[in-house]
Amino acid sequence: MRSAPVTRTALPRNLAPALVRWYRHHRRPLPWRADRDPYRVWVAEVLLQQTRVAQAIPYFERFVREFPDIDALARAPAERVLKVWQGAGYYARAHRLHAAAQRVVRERGGQLPTTVDELETLPGIGPYIARAVAAIAFGRPCVAMEANGRRVAARWTREDGDVRHPVVTARLERALASVLPRSDPGAFNEAVMELGETLCTPLNPSCPACPVAFACRAYRELDDPGTIPVRTSRPPRPRVRAAVVVLSDRGRWLVQRRPASGLLPGLWEFPGGRIERGERPEDAARRELWEETGVSADRWVRLGTVRHAYSHFSVELHAFSAQLPRTRARGDRGGRQRWVTPAEFRRLPVPKATEKVVALAWGEAMAGRVSRGSGSRPGRRRA
Repeated sequence: MRSAPVTRTALPRNLAPALVRWYRHHRRPLPWRADRDPYRVWVAEVLLQQTRVAQAIPYFERFVREFPDIDALARAPAERVLKVWQGAGYYARAHRLHAAAQRVVRERGGQLPTTVDELETLPGIGPYIARAVAAIAFGRPCVAMEANGRRVAARWTREDGDVRHPVVTARLERALASVLPRSDPGAFNEAVMELGETLCTPLNPSCPACPVAFACRAYRELDDPGTIPVRTSRPPRPRVRAAVVVLSDRGRWLVQRRPASGLLPGLWEFPGGRIERGERPEDAARRELWEETGVSADRWVRLGTVRHAYSHFSVELHAFSAQLPRTRARGDRGGRQRWVTPAEFRRLPVPKATEKVVALAWGEAMAGRVSRGSGSRPGRRRA
C-alpha cells in the first residue's frame, strides 16, 4: 500500500544547468533538431502528439520534403496533404495543420505567431503545442509538458497523485517553471522530453545514468522509482467486425470518401460497414453495398480477412470482390463516390486497413489473369 502524500520540497536550482548540459552532449540527432525553424518545430510537435519518436521520423521527413514551408502546405490540396500524411494516423491532425497553415498565410503573411496566446488561436494548436513552439522556436519562457514531462516531474517531486488530473498537472508545471532557465527555455523543455524518452522511461528507468538523479526524490527515497507516476488500468480496446466490397467494372473499382469529420476524416475506402449481431459477413457485405450504392452485384468472391489496430479500437475486416452488372449504370453520388483504376486508387489517401484490402484485391486481380487451364487457386472461393 502506498504511503500518505509526502511533503513536497522545491527543486534545486542546479537541476536545470546539469540537465541542459547533459542534453547538449547526449541528445539524439533527430531531423527536427537540425535547426529551430518554427515551421519544422510545429510539424514535428503535431506529429509527436500521438506518435512515438522512432515512428514519427520517416513521416516528418516525407512531410517536410513534400511541403518544405508554410506556403507550400497552404497551397496544397487537402487530398494531397492527407496522402502524404497517410500511415501516421489521427488524420484530424493533418486537416487542422493544413487549415492552420492556410490561415497563417492568409492572415499573417506566412509567419507563425510567436506567443502562446496567439498560437492557441490556430486550428489544432492546444496548450502543449503552443508552449512547445513558443519555447523551442521563439525562446519564450514557458513550460511545455507532455507525457514524458509529467512522468519526469512526478519522479523529481515524488508526486503521489494521478498526473493526468488537472490539479496535479498544474502542480507539476509549477515545479518545472520554478527551475526554468530564462536564457534557453527551449533547450530545457527538450531536455526534459529527451530524459523521459531515453532514461526516465515508464518502466525500469536508468537512474544511475541520469544526470540529475541528485534532484530526484523518487530515486533517493523509493526502492523502485518506476512506481511513480501512479498507473490506472485502461478498459479493453473494443473490436469492430465489418465487411467491405471491392466492386469492379471494366477494370475500375468503386470507392467512396469518408465524411470530413469524425473517424479517418476525408479518406477513401471501399463500400461497406459493420456486421450486425448474428449476421454473416457475406450477408453484411451485400446489405451494405445495397444501402450505400443501390447495387446488387454479381460474381461474388471472398478475398479474405484483414485485421488492424487503431488507437481506441481494433477492426476485423471481411473483404469481398464483386462485379457490377452490365445492365447497371455507373453512378456518382455527389463526388463522394468515384470509379478509379487500381493505380489511381493508390494516389488517394486511404486508411491502413484499406491498404491491406487493396493488397488482397490486387492479388485477386492478378489471379484472374491466369489462363483457364492453369488449375485451381487455393484459398479462393465463391461467397
